[in-house]
Order: sequence, then structure tokens, then C-alpha cells
Amino acid sequence: MSDVRIIMGNEAAALAVKLARPGVIAAYPITPQTKLAEILSEYVEAGELKAEYVRVESEHSSLTVCIAASTVGARVFTATSSNGLLYMHEQLHWAAGSRLPVVMCCVNRGVGAPWSIFNDQQDSFSQRDTGWIQIYCRDNQEILDTVLQAYRIAEEVYLPVMVCYDGFVLSHTMMPVDVPDEELVRKFLPPYRPPDPLSPDRPVTINPVFFPSRRENAEGVLCDGYMEMRWKMQNALERSGETIRKASDEWAKLSGRDHGGMLWEYRTADADLLLTGMGSIATEATLAADALRAEGIRAGVVGIRVFRPFPGKEAVRAFAKARAVAVFEKCISYGYEGGVSSDLKAAFYGTGITAPIHDYIAGLGGRDVKTRELVEAGRATVAAVEAGDRENKLIWLNCRTE
Repeated sequence: MSDVRIIMGNEAAALAVKLARPGVIAAYPITPQTKLAEILSEYVEAGELKAEYVRVESEHSSLTVCIAASTVGARVFTATSSNGLLYMHEQLHWAAGSRLPVVMCCVNRGVGAPWSIFNDQQDSFSQRDTGWIQIYCRDNQEILDTVLQAYRIAEEVYLPVMVCYDGFVLSHTMMPVDVPDEELVRKFLPPYRPPDPLSPDRPVTINPVFFPSRRENAEGVLCDGYMEMRWKMQNALERSGETIRKASDEWAKLSGRDHGGMLWEYRTADADLLLTGMGSIATEATLAADALRAEGIRAGVVGIRVFRPFPGKEAVRAFAKARAVAVFEKCISYGYEGGVSSDLKAAFYGTGITAPIHDYIAGLGGRDVKTRELVEAGRATVAAVEAGDRENKLIWLNCRTE
């Protein structure tokens, strides 16, 4: 039976967490994530969610609690935004290096200084190299479904998963969301069974200092060195794409909702111009593609759903026939360009894809991004290519740069 509710993105995330039944939730408030933590506390207080709700003194401590609880075999959850995520930075590395299936929502917000409480994706983008899987949501339904998928993914590949969604644009905007029943969720996400839980009957040392080379332990077993551990984490990330696609496909069969696995496409079959981005800006780009087609420009959209691991092979297939590419990014690698643009260029290298890429930096600090501005950007990209300009460009959208 369908249970469609008109709810905000933060409530969609909280409902998904309740359905996933974590044993430990660690919480510290930061706008625009705070409401998510508050809703979860209400579920616990009302007895709707049987979990240990730990109120901590900082975001660093919040992730530390999740690391400790996950180490002893609990399913865990936390959430944060902006400088709170940056404050977690050390522990992000620790969770990934420990191969713990932590799930965390990052409600994307610009970072200081200067202060902004509004949306961009610089916070999660700046943590792309910590070893976490990063999935970006385009609407509130996808938030709920992706949190459930995140637990399935994390617990199969033993890597933490960050579910990212745009602050205020999604977190505080109300949309229809179909909430699945518990029976359906249990089919998809059974109770967590840790592979090697800690026990006082079998004491072990966790994360000792690793030496550069492989060494024998006290029993004479040759054990990995630091590099072998790093290779295993990298290998798991590279292989996690298969698990991500499988989780997406299985959820689609159960729920009837398919969010695309690693990436999603809109009107790409005959597109000369492909627009791309992550999260809600990619949804906005679908409206721009429709408007451009009304003008006679064959435009489509490739939405990047998973940023880490980057879907390089899928991107090569999706962009193979493009004559021009416009990337819309709510983040930038300072001193160079937007991260999606860089990763696309790396993926295209040596494949024969030579479409010029116009990298539009947009919406930083919550600056409004209008459909007409995306249309104008797409129109300008096509005009430049038709005029014989094959250069890649970095362009600041709706920003006074003179």
C-alpha cells in the first residue's frame, strides 16, 4: 500500500534511517542538517526507533562515536553540514581506513570563511579523497531511497557512504515522497551482521601502527604493510560500482523507483549538447534541456549520481556522441577548475571523445541558479563550438568577474 507524504528532504532522510534501524545515532546540530537530527531524536524518544541516541560536543566526536560503535558491530548513523564536515576530516580518514560501514548524510552547505548558511557542494567535494563513497541526490524521494541503498552498499563493500543533498534546496523544501513499508525494506536491507565483531572472549588490537613493509605477526603469519592496506581500500572503492549498481537495480525492482545507479540520463539518445552536474542542479538542467530543444538545439542531461568512485566508464559511454559539454558545478578545486570537469577530462583521455567542455561554476553560497541561466549557458556553449572554438573554458555563471 502506497504511503505518499509531502515532506522536507531532512524528514525523508530521517524516515529512511528509522526504516534502516541503526543501533547507534550520534548527533550534533549544524544548519541545515539540524532538523534531521531533531526528527531522529523524536523517533527515539517516542520508542519508534530503538537506538542509542548520543548527544556529543562536536562533529569530530559525532563521527568518533560512530566509528567506535561500528567497530563493535552496530549499524550507525550521523549527519552534518559545511564546517562540521570539515571538523570531522581526521575521522573521515579513520572510518574509511578502518573499513567501517558508516552511513552519514551531508546536507550540503557553503563553507567559511566568509560564513554562509546557504547551499553549495564545496563541503563534501573537499572531502572527496578521504575514501568515502559519495552519492548525490536530486530530490527528496531519492534521498530516502539512497539512504537505504547506502546501508546495503556500505555493509557489502565495508566502506563508509556519504549521502549528499543540497541544503535548503532539498533539505527544507517539501515534495511528495513515497515511504516504503518495513516489510519491503527488510527484504532489501536485512539486519546487519558484522563479519568480525569484537568480543571480550577474543581480545584483539584494533588499528595498530603499520610498518612500510609486510611483517610476520607473533604466530608467524606474514601480514600486510601500510601500502597493502591502502591498495585494498582503493580496490574496494574501484569495485564498489558493481555493488552500487546492484543495490540500485534491486531497489528498483522492489519499489518501482530507479535512480540510475552511478549516473542517470535524460533525452541523451540524439543529443549534440550534453549538460551535466550533481544533485539538484542536474534536475534543473533537465528543464534547460527541454527549453533548448524547443529552440532547435538537441540537448540532453547526464546526471552524475556517484562522485566517488567516479563513474568513468559509464561517462565515456554516455558522452561518446556529444559535440559539446556544459558542466554545472556548485564547487571548485581552487587554482584549477570544478572537480566534475577534471574527472570527465581524465575519463575521456585516450577514448576519442574530443567534445569541448565548458565548466560553469554556479550557485556558490546559495546564489540562485535559474533555468534561463542554464539555457543561456548551453546556448553560448553551442554557439562557441559552431564558430570553431574548440577550447575548454572555465566560466563563472551569474558572477561579476570584471
